[in-house]
Amino acid sequence: MSRIQLALNVDDIDAAIAFYSKLFNAEPAKVKPGYANFAIAEPPLKLVLLENPGHGGSINHLGVEVESSDKVHTEIARLTNEGMFTEEEIGTTCCFATQDKVWVTGPGGERWEVYTKLADSDTFGVSPQIATPSDDTFGVSAQAATPTDGARACCDTAANEQPATAKQASCC
Repeated sequence: MSRIQLALNVDDIDAAIAFYSKLFNAEPAKVKPGYANFAIAEPPLKLVLLENPGHGGSINHLGVEVESSDKVHTEIARLTNEGMFTEEEIGTTCCFATQDKVWVTGPGGERWEVYTKLADSDTFGVSPQIATPSDDTFGVSAQAATPTDGARACCDTAANEQPATAKQASCC
C-alpha cells in the first residue's frame, strides 16, 4: 500500500497531537519528544508532526510512503530515467526509523521523498544537507546537517535560516 506523506512543522507538539487526533479520529502511531506520526487509513495519509517553534503551520516536506525497498529502487530508476536529480539515502536513520529513500526537489523548492520504513529506531537521526535547484542545475553539498534540536536534525528545510541555494534534507 502506498500513501501520501505530509510533514508539518508545529509550534506545540502536544496541542497538534490533540488537534489531529480529533480531526482524523485516530491516535498517533508513534510519539517521541518533538515528534509524532499518524498512519491514517481514510484518507490514506502518513501525517508527520515536527515540533519546530516559530515555524508552526508550515509544510516541512512531502512524501510518498511505499511498501518496500524494491519499490524505492524502482522509483530511483524511474526518476533518474525522467532526467530528475535524485538524492538517495539507503539505510538512513531519520524520524525515529531506519529507512530507504530517494529525494527530489520540485520547481518551487519543495522537497519530496519516496521512502519505506525498515525498522523503528530510538534516535531521531541526521541527514545530509542538499542544495536546491538553481539556474536549472542541481548540486549536493557534502556538509552534514548540524542538529540544533530534535526536530531540526533531519526533517527541516530551514529555508528561513539558510541561503536559498542550500536547504537541509527532510526525512520521515
